Amino acid sequence: MSLIVKKFGGSSVGSTEKIMNVAKRIVNEKGKDDKVVVVVSAMGDTTDELIKLANQIDSDPYKYTREMDMLLTTGEQVSISLLTMAFKSIGQKAVSLTGSLAGIKTNDVHTKGKIMDIRPQRVLDELNNNNIVIVAGFQGCDQLGDPVTLGRGGSDTSAVALAGALHADSCEIYTDVDGIYSADPRMVKNARKMKEITYHEMLEMARLGSGVMQPRSVEVGQLMNIPIHVRSTFNNKPGTIIREEYTMEEKGFVIRGVSHDKKVAKIAVLGVPNNPGIAYSIFSALAEKNIDVDMIVQSIRNIEKNVTDMVFTVASDDLSTAKPVVDKAAGELNAIGVLIEKDVAKVSVVGVGMLGNPGIAARMFGALSKAGVNIDVISTSEISISCLIKSSSLHEAVNIIHNEFFPEG
Repeated sequence: MSLIVKKFGGSSVGSTEKIMNVAKRIVNEKGKDDKVVVVVSAMGDTTDELIKLANQIDSDPYKYTREMDMLLTTGEQVSISLLTMAFKSIGQKAVSLTGSLAGIKTNDVHTKGKIMDIRPQRVLDELNNNNIVIVAGFQGCDQLGDPVTLGRGGSDTSAVALAGALHADSCEIYTDVDGIYSADPRMVKNARKMKEITYHEMLEMARLGSGVMQPRSVEVGQLMNIPIHVRSTFNNKPGTIIREEYTMEEKGFVIRGVSHDKKVAKIAVLGVPNNPGIAYSIFSALAEKNIDVDMIVQSIRNIEKNVTDMVFTVASDDLSTAKPVVDKAAGELNAIGVLIEKDVAKVSVVGVGMLGNPGIAARMFGALSKAGVNIDVISTSEISISCLIKSSSLHEAVNIIHNEFFPEG
């Protein structure tokens, strides 16, 4: 007997036909005494369509964060209801639960919530009643019982966290690709599927733009030591295992993957007095609005006048919230002005093998130079190097960097 948590993304349940196929697959694969929890996302582009509806009411609906969560959580409720009906139509007992009913407790940061606790007694009771339990991903509730969403890709986090709380034997993430690749296979034709990857590397790739897993879900998997199997909804091929350490040796690849992120914007605060506490005043104001900041660079503009430029990136979805915060801080600091660039993208290389191999940065920069791609901003961590470039150069940049580290043949 095994307790298994399976998560199916929006593309996997994008139509009633696909929902029926998911139900049949789960029933066919289920052992006689297995207990199964299924976490699902909203169907197809439902979340995007709901956001478009909100945009028809207000051009900036995310200033009403609680109401956006009230709206967006309905997408997953449609999925869980239809999937439960699909199970019942083929003779399998099943029950649907919202994130709240499944015991997922979050903080009160609407649209960017974090799971604080899971009390899955209702889930366990339903499993003991021989039900397959279908849980709405991407959501939980705060102390008041208000719905809170977990950010884009939050159904991954729901699934991994539930697997940990239930002490599940495995957590399987089903998606429209059949594993984790060395680059986005839709952009790089010779992208290489990995048999496995460490939590540390996967977290860095996800943070830098690889959309297969939400970063928070990888953090939860590592914290709870839950191996995560990423595989395809549409075939039975083995996928990629995300775990603490490698069990199979894959030689010859210092870099594990090339990530990219098109949803970034660059903000430059120009002519800021170069005094202690300046950076704090800008970034603490952004933190109060729950805005993540990346690729921070400070450069001296004028030594004689003791002024500096502060350059950083934010997610493009956060730009409308970040801009008034930065404008206010810049005004209080008597900065020359604020410049914003939206036509930028980030490309990164990731791999723990970088630690003992000097010259990785030179190879990456050399590849971009050969392609005539200019680098705007550079940032590094112990296992990654990221470059901010023009978005129009992204496709070429990803391919030439991938070819540098994963040559064909």
